[in-house]
Amino acid sequence: MASVLQSDHEKRKQISVRGIAQVENVTNFKKSFNRHLHFTLVKDRNVATPRDYFFALAHTVRDNLVGRWIRTQQYYYEKDPKRIYYLSLEYYMGRALCNTMINLGIQGACDEAMYQVGLDIEELQEIEEDAGLGNGGLGRLAACFLDSMATLGLAAYGYGIRYDYGIFTQKIQEGWQTEEPDDWLQYGNPWEKSRPEFTIPIKFYGRIEKHGDKYKWVDCQMVYAMPYDSPIPGYGNNTVNTMRLWSAKAPKNFDLKFFNDGEYIQAVCDRNLAENISRVLYPNDNMFEGKELRLKQEYFMVAATLQDIIRRYKSSKFGCRDPVRTNFEAFPEKEDICSPLQQLHEKVAIQLNDTHPALAIPELMRILVDIEEMPWDKALEITQRACAYTNHTLLPEALERWPIHMFEYLLPRHLQIIYDINAGHMERVAKMWPGDFDRMRRMSIIEEGSVKNINMAHLCIVGSHAVNGVAAIHSDLLQKGLFKDFFEMDPHKFQNKTNGITPRRWLLLCNPNLADLIAEKLGETWVTKLDELRGLEKFANDQKFLLSVAKVKQENKMKFVQYLESTTGMRIDPSAMFDVQVKRIHEYKRQLLNILHIVTIYNRLKKKPDMDFTPRVVMIGGKAAPGYHMAKQLIKLYNNVGRVVNNDRIVGDKLKVVFLENYRVSLAEKVIPAADLSEQISTAGTEASGTGNMKFMLNGALTIGTLDGANVEMAEEMGRDNIFIFGMTVDEVDELVKKGYKPREYYEKNEELRQALDMIRGGFFSPEKPDLFHDVVDALLNHDRFCLLADYEAYIKCQDEVSALYKDPMAWTKKCVMNIAASGKFSSDRTIEQYAREIWGVEPSDFVIPPPYEDPSRGKEDAAK
Repeated sequence: MASVLQSDHEKRKQISVRGIAQVENVTNFKKSFNRHLHFTLVKDRNVATPRDYFFALAHTVRDNLVGRWIRTQQYYYEKDPKRIYYLSLEYYMGRALCNTMINLGIQGACDEAMYQVGLDIEELQEIEEDAGLGNGGLGRLAACFLDSMATLGLAAYGYGIRYDYGIFTQKIQEGWQTEEPDDWLQYGNPWEKSRPEFTIPIKFYGRIEKHGDKYKWVDCQMVYAMPYDSPIPGYGNNTVNTMRLWSAKAPKNFDLKFFNDGEYIQAVCDRNLAENISRVLYPNDNMFEGKELRLKQEYFMVAATLQDIIRRYKSSKFGCRDPVRTNFEAFPEKEDICSPLQQLHEKVAIQLNDTHPALAIPELMRILVDIEEMPWDKALEITQRACAYTNHTLLPEALERWPIHMFEYLLPRHLQIIYDINAGHMERVAKMWPGDFDRMRRMSIIEEGSVKNINMAHLCIVGSHAVNGVAAIHSDLLQKGLFKDFFEMDPHKFQNKTNGITPRRWLLLCNPNLADLIAEKLGETWVTKLDELRGLEKFANDQKFLLSVAKVKQENKMKFVQYLESTTGMRIDPSAMFDVQVKRIHEYKRQLLNILHIVTIYNRLKKKPDMDFTPRVVMIGGKAAPGYHMAKQLIKLYNNVGRVVNNDRIVGDKLKVVFLENYRVSLAEKVIPAADLSEQISTAGTEASGTGNMKFMLNGALTIGTLDGANVEMAEEMGRDNIFIFGMTVDEVDELVKKGYKPREYYEKNEELRQALDMIRGGFFSPEKPDLFHDVVDALLNHDRFCLLADYEAYIKCQDEVSALYKDPMAWTKKCVMNIAASGKFSSDRTIEQYAREIWGVEPSDFVIPPPYEDPSRGKEDAAK
């Protein structure tokens, strides 16, 4: 208990944008906290552990959610709005406690209540496990979107899988990544509520029987999907939406003869096989692996979700489980989303987050045709109007292609339906381009070859009414490249929706001092209208304001220095530039280019120790997929380089190299506010968007990057003077590859590059095993798929410009302010508003649902409405 006692009153911060603590609220919180400690956790203060205190606090905060959660759902049932269903196999939620307090406006009261009972709320927050149900950007984007949908008052639901084990815990041992299971549910999850009454049967395997023109899927194996609901609170509007995650459960019936046959134990073991479906998150989102368990996960999620969607669609009264709406005409959106009369009947929008939920298309067709007995053409029209698809990658190896033979025995009816969808699609292609068999081959959902595959991206395009990329350059490349044929066929389907981040978590929560500084200048409405940050531009020459911004940054750096020392024992200089690259480890993200820069400036320092040098701490963090050999090699190389640099007395504190172990959402919340420089250095044309770049920008770090993903739009918003752009453009990369890229020529021409690569290959950083990194260097010299060597010289020159500017604190901070001021476009609120209006056909609402203690009739519309 001593570790969580609050010893210093000065340690507390009362942040204006987080709400002032009311005496009455503080008293109620203390009562509720003590009640939960006693009745929920069955402990008293003599035996309670810090974890008990965290759970008591979490339950206390959840009490403030429940009334709003129930009232929100009541409101949706009464108004029967069009509902948005966001389907994603990943949700990288992070921690919920602080985010919930902020969105409900109760953080001040909670902070004061914990202080009065002798506890430090920040230490309690650190006990919460990250809900790591995602690999990286795709899962974190889904989490930001849920926050924005609730904040914008949309009747939205997030659907996914409740993995028993999330993204693995990364440990670094002797420089190598090792993986340990992430048992995030070990102590329970205080936020979720199981809903066994809505458990749904899911079929696998079996065979198809034909009765006339009807098909029946029989002799199936059955697994049950049990939902767990988590609340998603909007900011300041009393809306609490639901994220529903499915957990696999085995059929409950036992054959009594097992007791006689002695096979009872085996029967129990077989139950575990069924429940393996939701056991673990696949740790890979940029490399497709055609594993049967993964396909089972994908179907399990969409089958349970669609049954749930249709149950809710058919039930229009609150609490009623009887189907009262049986006409599916109102199921999808109509083609003219501008007509208010048609909007009255639009009830369902399904957004597919990448191709992982693509089976929603044949599954919805199966339900409509086989169960609801709807004509094929009508069912297909409804399916297409209901579904929309977001693409997240340009890398060919990341696209899902499932072998036909796997579908044949796992999902036989869905294979038939996909064949039939493809037949109609091919007829349409043949009519538009008669005799163009090559185009038909390229556009087919079924790919012929030594192994027949189903191209899930093609299925998504054909089965949806809208297809979007996630940054302007990405959407353009999709239309000109990957999906060119489909764009020529249906240009109206293709859109762009540039990604965004929620400013609640990525500024208000993680950087409260900066949020408070902004609130002093602009008020507090920017939290939901982020484009108001443009108002900071007029303070870009205000020396007092610049000093305040620099002071906040320095405080964040000091805090991170303390965190790093307490967790790793490593000391770094807070006055040095913090140069940060945090993201999954992948060759296209080019962490190796960063490593080459470290070796280059290390060599310069060794050659001339008294040179004018800007002290720098380079930090890389991120996980490599367990089976990705080259990515794991890069982690080892980086750590070996760090071992040499950090122990070199000549270099001293001028250059330090830090690997941020087990990078996750809660660690991002610490390092991003402390960063000076953000590395976004992927090869132009490979990163779909990126969202880490936006988080750094919003927190006042400058970016060094290529014209790739959202970097392009960031540069447009802030002006090229306020970002460090280097390297080839997409067109220049294409041109280089076309004429025959020879990486070895760059190696031979550039002395610093040659020295760095020779040191790595020669064993300078791995004297115990000199040939350890031969593969890394040989891959660069002989192939260099992502053009590191071609961009090396431009990158080094650009880094030199960064170092020069950092020596001028006021000029640097002015650019930081211009970055923050230009961040408005990159709010996920803006992204979701565009999805709502241009894809889902719904209008965001300013309606504030009355809190539980008020009369429901007192809800207020925004004055403008």
